[in-house]
Amino acid sequence: MSRSMFATIFLALVCFAWGPRLAYADDFEADVIVYGGTSAGVSAALQAARMDKSVIIVGPDTHLGGLTAGGLGWTDTGKKEVIGGIAREFYHRVWQHYQQPEAWRWQPQEEYGNKGQGTPAIDGENRTMWIFEPHVAEAAFEAMVKEAGLDIRRDAWLDRAGGVVVKEGRIESIRTLAGDVFRGKMFIDATYEGDLMAAAGVSYTVGRESKDTYGEEWNGVQTGTLHHAHYFESDISPYVVPGDPESGLLPLVSADPPGEYGAGDHRVQAYCYRLCMTDHDSNRVPFVKPEGYDPAQYTLLARVFASGWRGQFNKFDPIPNHKTDTNNHGPVSTDNIGMNYDYPDASYERRREILKEHETYQRGLLYFTANDPSVPDDVREAMSRWGLAKDEFTDNDNWPHQIYVREARRMVSDFVMTENEVLHRREVPRPVGMGSYAMDSHNVQRYVTPEGFVQNEGDIGVSTGGPYRIGYGALVPKRSECENLLVPVCVSSSHTAFGSIRMEPVFMILGQSAATAAALALDADCAVQDVDYQKLKERLLADDQRL
Repeated sequence: MSRSMFATIFLALVCFAWGPRLAYADDFEADVIVYGGTSAGVSAALQAARMDKSVIIVGPDTHLGGLTAGGLGWTDTGKKEVIGGIAREFYHRVWQHYQQPEAWRWQPQEEYGNKGQGTPAIDGENRTMWIFEPHVAEAAFEAMVKEAGLDIRRDAWLDRAGGVVVKEGRIESIRTLAGDVFRGKMFIDATYEGDLMAAAGVSYTVGRESKDTYGEEWNGVQTGTLHHAHYFESDISPYVVPGDPESGLLPLVSADPPGEYGAGDHRVQAYCYRLCMTDHDSNRVPFVKPEGYDPAQYTLLARVFASGWRGQFNKFDPIPNHKTDTNNHGPVSTDNIGMNYDYPDASYERRREILKEHETYQRGLLYFTANDPSVPDDVREAMSRWGLAKDEFTDNDNWPHQIYVREARRMVSDFVMTENEVLHRREVPRPVGMGSYAMDSHNVQRYVTPEGFVQNEGDIGVSTGGPYRIGYGALVPKRSECENLLVPVCVSSSHTAFGSIRMEPVFMILGQSAATAAALALDADCAVQDVDYQKLKERLLADDQRL
């Protein structure tokens, strides 16, 4: 065999063995790599481009906008005057959309106004709109990135096992499961889970700190604390046979003790899908029995109804065109309490199982309430008038493409936002944005009280007493861990403080501020920890950020 023929055969064998990678994997490079197409990711990428930096959004998302475009149309704003910059631009685009007559397909425009529970839909004076349909939010994000000419790589999943290359304290590149490599000078983790942050070796925590960790009042186990309306107001038995512990516990009731008051634990506040529903027959998809449906999962709900409770529809918050942003409300509702503890650190496969379980639970809850004979007639008949909106999430069986990850990993850096900063007990150094929503955590567990009844635990709702500042230090890791990464979603924060920070407008604000800092760090050829705060502040204010 000649040397040339041998070389040809050898090359053919190599191509056969590695063909898929050579055929599909590629190398990309930009000044700034944003991982995650959430609302924070879009805001960050837009700002980086506006500061004349090349930028790529890469992430597992197919749809842009995260939860803002995934069902949370009843925006948790708090004080709207603290929302500026790109976030306010987004809400202005929503307002522009609803000025068009064709936007009102299922409802007259004059019929929809500033109704409801403290969140005005339309601020005409400032030309913003805070309540919207999911597809309108997604279209606004898509228009913004298209106008900016942004490079977006969708359905691109970080290789969390070995796909992040860190050298001398800086991320050099990230690799996706498909083999694509993205090289950058600065990186921004805009995911709800903090996957890039964790894979880069940055310190983080999951769950609740003890109340003593940061000297807080509302952290840790909160047995006996009953806020909002998400607890059992009546004595409800948790047992299969009411009052008989020997009969065993009903599903979704934990046999574990809840823990000592104020103690830290691994538990994570409950997730749910924010459903877009409608009672408009022409656009309504009736609830159907999901595969794996188990009516026994909802026995507690039936017992709550039997006690006289009728709050089921109190968070069917009205958005335009006879639709809702349906959120959790009451002791047994759309929050799948206790079923997400391992989600933050879970593998992709395990996360998919958790998401499927949550979907099955929620679909089953809807079907049960509308059809099961154990549900009182008035409730069953009222629920039967509702269904999923036919013209939303049309590529996902009308189901939201984003679950509400209320909390996952939280970075632990040299500066940690705690309730002491949120409640104005301590000054916040180097502010880069503001929040104002109440410290809001959903329940984390359902347990049996010493008296033998079922109760929820973990729900808190504490007013911040007005807007508060969020410090730049919460966005940057410890210098010893990474010098070119910013984290605007899984920020360095205690559980209680994150309960307020975790709102979508705040994520957009922090995404823009993170990208501003990344661009300034590039200009100064310095670590993100060394960005000149005065220059950062000047640029943020020039871009209408509220500090």
